[in-house]
Amino acid sequence: MVDRRYDDKIMKKRSLAGSVAIGFVLLTFILIAVSFSTPSWLVSDYRITGARLDRFGLWTHCFRSLPDPVDINQRRFFVGCRWIYDPFTTGYDQIRGFLVPAFLVATKFFFTVCFIAALLSAILTLLYFLCCGPDIKHYVTLIKLNAWILLVGGLAGGIAVVVFACEANKDNWMPGHDNNFFGWSFALACIGAVAALVASTLFFVEGYVQQRKRKQLKDSQMRFEMEHEKI
Repeated sequence: MVDRRYDDKIMKKRSLAGSVAIGFVLLTFILIAVSFSTPSWLVSDYRITGARLDRFGLWTHCFRSLPDPVDINQRRFFVGCRWIYDPFTTGYDQIRGFLVPAFLVATKFFFTVCFIAALLSAILTLLYFLCCGPDIKHYVTLIKLNAWILLVGGLAGGIAVVVFACEANKDNWMPGHDNNFFGWSFALACIGAVAALVASTLFFVEGYVQQRKRKQLKDSQMRFEMEHEKI
């Protein structure tokens, strides 16, 4: 007869790839969420006293003294941190086209997709870690769905950071581009996109491993039934 301990060994809840993937998903979500919400994608050198830019993020911009690009007489300046859709500052809505050019719209779109993917993946990973096991019918489907979501999120995040890196520090946009550089929020976004792709790969491996285990268990059960019939 087939040793039932063999079946238990086959249906071990997670492989090493799955366990490591959980850690990478946690890392991905933290990095993406922090970079998504912080205004340090593009920053000015703090040693430059006359810099007009302070920090620039996807949703919040901080200026030391930004002249209104619409006002040719430069009688109005914007100082401090403001949400991009701030409805209370006079004239801020008029320069939104300057603050959010086409490349930044693309960056925000793709990185929002990345953030949503990281959030969905975190939820699915909690289900995978806490609630689901190999005995669940759609266990392998859950793992593969998580892998695909992470893949989409990682690719979208990669596109976002590449677009931002290519366009954000050109001399025809933010003032003082010679003294501006990419900040820690941008660095976290880059690492988060890579971590998402690593987590995706690990979940694809885990899905393959769990699928093979199911096949081995099915073969084991068939052999057990055949031996039982012989008896």
